[in-house]
Formats: sequence, C-alpha cells, structure tokens
Amino acid sequence: MNLGIIFPLVIYLAFVFGAAIYAYVKRTKGDFLTEYYVGNRSMTGFVLAMTTASTYASASSFVGGPGAAYKYGLGWVLLAMIQVPAVWLALGALGKKFALLSRETNALTINDLFLYRYKNKYLVWISSLALLLAFFAAMTVQFIGGARLLETTIGISYTQALLLFAFTVGIYTFIGGFRAVVLTDTIQGTVMIIGTIILLGGTIYALGGVESAVNKLTEIDPALVTPYGPNEMLDFQFMASFWILVCFGVVGLPHTAVRCMAFKDSKALHQGMLIGTIVLSLIMFGMHLAGALGRAVIPELTIADQVIPTLMLQVLPPIIAGIFLAAPMSAIMSTIDAQLIQSSSIFVKDLYLSAKPEEAAKNEKKISYFSSIITLILTALLILAALNPPDMIIWLNLFAFGGLEAAFLWVIVLGIYWDKANAYGALSSMIVGLGSYILLTQLSVKLLGFHQIVPALIFGLIAFLVGNKWGESRPVKTSEKLFINH
Repeated sequence: MNLGIIFPLVIYLAFVFGAAIYAYVKRTKGDFLTEYYVGNRSMTGFVLAMTTASTYASASSFVGGPGAAYKYGLGWVLLAMIQVPAVWLALGALGKKFALLSRETNALTINDLFLYRYKNKYLVWISSLALLLAFFAAMTVQFIGGARLLETTIGISYTQALLLFAFTVGIYTFIGGFRAVVLTDTIQGTVMIIGTIILLGGTIYALGGVESAVNKLTEIDPALVTPYGPNEMLDFQFMASFWILVCFGVVGLPHTAVRCMAFKDSKALHQGMLIGTIVLSLIMFGMHLAGALGRAVIPELTIADQVIPTLMLQVLPPIIAGIFLAAPMSAIMSTIDAQLIQSSSIFVKDLYLSAKPEEAAKNEKKISYFSSIITLILTALLILAALNPPDMIIWLNLFAFGGLEAAFLWVIVLGIYWDKANAYGALSSMIVGLGSYILLTQLSVKLLGFHQIVPALIFGLIAFLVGNKWGESRPVKTSEKLFINH
C-alpha cells in the first residue's frame, strides 16, 4: 500500500466531507425538500457549469472511455469529442424553460414537472420505474469504476475497494443532499481538469513526445492510428449512433435536466453553458488521448479499464499520482451522488409524498429521515450489484444512457416545446421507446447497422405522435417575470 498515493486522497476526501457537513448545516436552516433536492435553486454560473460537466463526466470518461481508447486507438479519441457540445445543448434546450416551470410549480423533481405538464399519475409511475431501473444500472457502473481505481492504485482487493468507495459516497450524500453534491462537484470539476492535464503531460513525456508515441502505436497495430480503429469498427453508423447516444440524447437525461431547475438566474445559465463546454472539452480530449497513448506505455493490459490507474502509477511520482487519483474519483463520485439524490427523490417525493401530501408540511423530520435511509439502502444494493464486474464498463454505461434517453427524450422535449403534447402521447413514447430499446439490445439487433438507440428514438417519436391523437392537449404556460436576471 503506497502512502504517497493515499495521503493526498485522504486530504481530498476530508475536504469533500467538510462540504457535506456545511451543506447539512444549511439544510437544517431551511425547507428540507427544496434544500435537499435542488439546493434552494441558488447555483451560480460557475457552479452550474462544474456540476453539469462533473455529473456528465463519469466513470466512462475516466475509466471506460479511456479503456476503449486503449483498445481501439486514436479513432476513439475523435469519437469521444462528439460529446463536447453536450452541456451546451442540454442547458440551452432545457435551461430557461425548466427553470420557469419549476419555480412556477415549486417542482423539485422531473416527475413533478411531468405531473404538472401532463396531468397523469400513471405517467409518473412508469417514469419512476424507468428512472429507477436505468439509474441502478448507471450507478452500478460508477461503483465498479470507483472500485477499479482504488483496487489498482492503492493495492487492495476489488471487494475492499468497492466497500471503501461505497462508504465514502453513501455517507456524504446521506449527510449533505443536493447542496453537498453541487459543492463537491465544483471542487471535483477543478480537480478533474488539473488531473487530466497532468496525466496527459506525464504520458507524452514518458513516451518521448507525441511523434514517438504515435510511432510506437503504429508498431503495435497500424489500425490504432487510423480514424476507424481495428477491424474498421468505428464506421459511419457507429459514429452517428454514438453522437445521438452521448450528445443529442443527453437532453433526455433526467439527472442533467434537474440541474436546469436549480440555478440562480439567466446570467448563471449562460455562464454555465460556456464554462461547462470548455471544461468538458478539456476532460474528454485529455483523458481519451491519455488512454489511447497509454497503449504504447503498457501494451499488455488484460483489462482495458485499468489503463488510467495503471498509467498513473507508471508515469507520475506517488504524491502527484495521489493528487491525480482524486480526478477520476471526483468524476465518478459527482455522477453517483447526483443519481443517488434523484433516486431518493423518486421514492420520497414522487411516490411517498404524492400518496400522502400532508406529510410534507407536518412532519419534515420524518421526511428527512426517510430520504437518508433510502440513500443508504440504495448504496447497499449497489454494492451487491457491483460485486462481479465486467472487463469493460463502457458498454453497460452506454446501455443505461440509452435507456434513459429512449424513455425520456421526447417526453421532455416535446412536453416543453409542443403545446399540443398530451399524456397519451407521452405514455406511448415512454413505453414504446424504452421497450423497443431493451428488446433490440437484448436480441443484439442493429437495424441498418445503427446502434439500438437510433431506432428506439424513432419508434418513440412515432409512438408519441400516434398516441397524441387521443386525449386533451395541455399547453405549457410560464410567466417570464418569474425568471429574473439578478
């Protein structure tokens, strides 16, 4: 066990817990539900940028994505850059409308907005089920990624690493709620940028420069330096599918949408869009290029997902490696805590309080206790799910991404931009989109060579338009005066 690596990580985690305790104190002084789930809608532009980028940059960005770049070469780096506009697109498409609606209706969750917009409790129930299933798969990926990092760098068993990671994330989310999540996301986003630059620089230096690195990759396999990768896997259909899955479809990710309910004003939104895009660009390019070049440093890895922690130990001094370890840990923790908070809100706000609305006003302490217990129970279940990990987590993560997008993209986008959208259309889209995505994925069917998300979104859109022929239209009405630029 390398103390030089552990010491900086311990300091970082102590800082994270300090933020959680601060957030706990803040939430005991205000309305629990508003504070715990949306941080009293007080995010500035910088905080919005960091929490959105940090939540998006997950285990796939620091473990799974670089692992794929290690296996498929520089072509995967180009592919990864498709994700750069994701923050701009999501905040630009949803930001102002979500902020207006959530303030006008006092909505704290995505399902609150669905209930207001579509006036249908069955939609909320199906939405809750779809969210929980997809979030559970996505959170399992984050737990595996965090455990892989600790296992490789600290030198403990995978099970021990999993328990340590789960304890850290579960406790600080339990203590702090949404405000702790966005505060630590801000810290984590900064750490991610610094760590990415340090690791990429160390990797290039260890290889004697970029030209030398490319020559070594060519010696291993000339296909590693081509745009299409080994066996020309990265063809047009794959790239088009990937763009839809990790860029365009991000508008349909509920945990990204919740960020659009919690920022302070228009100025914060515009700053968040710009800063978030810059942050995401640096992280995506740096980490995936480090993963691809890492093949020249450590060409014989059997588990591609271990490239970043192994590379970190190879090219960085122990103290620097320990500081860098906080970067991928930050990415993973910032994603898992956001999804834990939203999963908790589904049980507490969308299911329990919708059945017993009187509880919100008369027994806030009980609601607080219930929310925290749900968070801990979910953490325990995720530990069990992550005990037997696959060799590459990126495919599981993309599956979870696709499931959320297939279920929610059209329900969210058409709900806020199309006045005639109604509950029948939304229900049809959610069921057909998610159902076809799962079916096509399980049967390994690729229509015309495209990833399953492409036909699933097409089927979901058709289902929305057909289902919308029945039922009453309920247009969105918002008051612009509610959205004041402070």
